[in-house]
Formats: sequence, C-alpha cells, structure tokens
Amino acid sequence: MNEVQLIDKFLKRLTKKKNSSQGLNDDIFFDKSNQLAVSIDTYVEKVHFPNFKAPDLVIKKILRSSLSDLICKGVKPKYYFISASGNSKSFSNKNLKKISNSLSLEQKKFGIELSGGDTVYSNTNSFTCCVIGFSNKIVKRHNSMIGDDIYITGHLGDSFIGLQILKKKISIPKLLKNYFISKFYMPSINLKMVNFLQKFANTSIDISDGLLIDLKKMIRQQKHGFSIKLDDIKLSNQLKKVLSSNKRYKVENIVFNGDDYEIIFTSHKKNRSLIDKYAKNKKLKIQRIGKILKKHQDSCILKGNKKFKINKNLGYTHQF
Repeated sequence: MNEVQLIDKFLKRLTKKKNSSQGLNDDIFFDKSNQLAVSIDTYVEKVHFPNFKAPDLVIKKILRSSLSDLICKGVKPKYYFISASGNSKSFSNKNLKKISNSLSLEQKKFGIELSGGDTVYSNTNSFTCCVIGFSNKIVKRHNSMIGDDIYITGHLGDSFIGLQILKKKISIPKLLKNYFISKFYMPSINLKMVNFLQKFANTSIDISDGLLIDLKKMIRQQKHGFSIKLDDIKLSNQLKKVLSSNKRYKVENIVFNGDDYEIIFTSHKKNRSLIDKYAKNKKLKIQRIGKILKKHQDSCILKGNKKFKINKNLGYTHQF
C-alpha cells in the first residue's frame, strides 16, 4: 500500500476527528485556538538523499524541506527540533562541526531557533525535523474552487537533474553541475510567500513528491480535476541548456519528478492582475500553468493543443 492508503486505513481514526489534525490530509497540525502550527518530517539516507558525503549540504536540504511545509501553508516558521541517527563515522567531530555551522547559517537566513531534539546510534543515517510556527489561519488543502487558476512558484526540474548528477547518471559542464547540485541540496524556499499565500491562495501544497502527485493530493478530497498546460511551465535557463544537449531528457519527464520544494497553489481568476503586480513588486517567481476543473475524470495535461499522456510512475510515492 502507499502512504495515503496507510494513513486512511490505520491512522486517521486515531485523530478522533479533531479539526486541528486536518484529518491527516494536510502537511501540518493547526490549533486555531492557540494559533499553533506544527509539521514533522523524516529523512533517510538512500531514500531522501543519496549519501552523507556532504553533511553540511544534507542538513540544509533537510531543514529547508521541513520549513517548506509551514511556508506553503502561509505560516512563518519560528522554532525547529531535530532528531538524528548515525554512527561514529557520520557523526565525527568534523562532520558535526559542518552540520552545526550550516544550521547556524540557516537560522540567520530564516529567522528560526533550534529548540530541542535527540540523537541515537545507528548505521543508518536519518533525521527527523519538527517545525513550529504561529498564525491565526492557514491555507488548507482541499479548498480549491472550480475555475481557479493553478500556479507554481520558481522552476521545476532543476533538483531532479542535481540528483541525477549525484547518482552519476548524467554528465554536464562543471558550472552547470554546481548549479543543479545546489538546487538539490538547497531548495529555494521563500519567506515572502507566507504573506502572499495568505492574501491570494485558496489552497496550496509544496512540491515534494512531484507536480502531478502533489496536485492530485491537493484536490483529491473534493474530487476536482485539473488542466495543466505543459508549455506554460517555464524552465530555468540552465535546464534549457541541459535539455538541448541531452536528447534523452524531455521536459515532460523532468518537471514531474519532485524534490523541488516549490509551491502549487490555486487562486480565483479575478486575482490574476493583482497576483502579477504583487509578484513583480516583491520579486517573486510565479507561473500560471492551468486551472481547476469540475470532475477529476476530466483531468489532463496539454502539450500544445493536444492532450498528453503522462507516465503515472513520474514522481515519488512511498510504498509499504
């Protein structure tokens, strides 16, 4: 079974239908009466990162990916907790110093504080990160409206290429190589999106498992559909260069793979000009790529004017 099926079958009933748990259908816990938002994520070597050769970068990926859960809900993160497992090799003095220095830089960048955690000896390197923030409301999943525009932030696909480089599955020039690896380890999460989403978004989710998979998660409870225009998904100049010189990689096989930690959100079409103006003033990268449809059976990806069949295996799903 996959992660969603596991939650629905065995765990959802344990929440006792409390609103704060969001029915285990969202990325965070939200207690409106206390204005408290909490997220938690676990990261395991060879599942979420290929190795531990760059601990200073791995810890940045872990922290930023965790912060993304709150930011995509319109909540500014304040405190974080980290639990870690590793052995004397992975947690050497040298590596721990690198981890500590990286966390210090991230704390300054995002205005957050380390507030607790745990450590345990293991030959498997893993981290669990809990993030806490405060807000009087959040942007929920499952709140899209028929006819809503679908937007994404930033560029998709760069992190996927970075992972392919780390796995030695693609060879590209050094300058480009460094760019893509940095995109894998340091997703471009943006605190400015907190106010933006609160102002304009009807619903939202961050792109961790892949554009298609996460979009479906965002609207599945309402049984809405979607129409996405592949040609409207703008790529980074760096990715365009890679695609022009590596014919085995196609746009449609790149942008749906996940690990981007950009944000998908929907907004009423009446907000188009306001969103464009706000994004320009705040220097936010926002792309309108499609719209919400009434029926999930009508969901489609358009390439030009033709419906394009997408490989259902694109993206990542935890299977148990």
